[in-house]
Amino acid sequence: MTDARIDDLLADYPVRVEIPVAWGDMDAMGHVNNTVYFRYFETARIRCFEELARDPAGDLGGVGPIVHTASCRFRIPLTYPDTVTVGAGIGDIEDDRYVMRHRAVSHRHGAVAAEGDTLVVAFDYAAGTKAPIPEALRAQLDALRDVRA
Repeated sequence: MTDARIDDLLADYPVRVEIPVAWGDMDAMGHVNNTVYFRYFETARIRCFEELARDPAGDLGGVGPIVHTASCRFRIPLTYPDTVTVGAGIGDIEDDRYVMRHRAVSHRHGAVAAEGDTLVVAFDYAAGTKAPIPEALRAQLDALRDVRA
């Protein structure tokens, strides 16, 4: 698959990570196990969090992300050998939560293998409760906002 095709399929996902499909990712049915797709999304989500942390947001007062809900729509089965590029982008943003969108693209097939959403809640870890998204973080999220949101 060409880099241009990957770029087209991930045009709405500003943060991307390339992940090789490992032999051990496959299950007894001979394709990548469904749970592995969530690990791929997690890898892209963490890369997105790293991107957000590069741009100093100041003191966020102990408020950080916590996953509320994660979903995946499986499009095509992945098998070894392959490489996926997984994109992450920000969707809807509310007072105390936002949606992170994910898409995994198979290099071997030149197609979307899976898409999903993760609902991330701003969480005050000291108080043990949800919290408003700090304004500095909201500005960074807006900068990575998915154009489809």
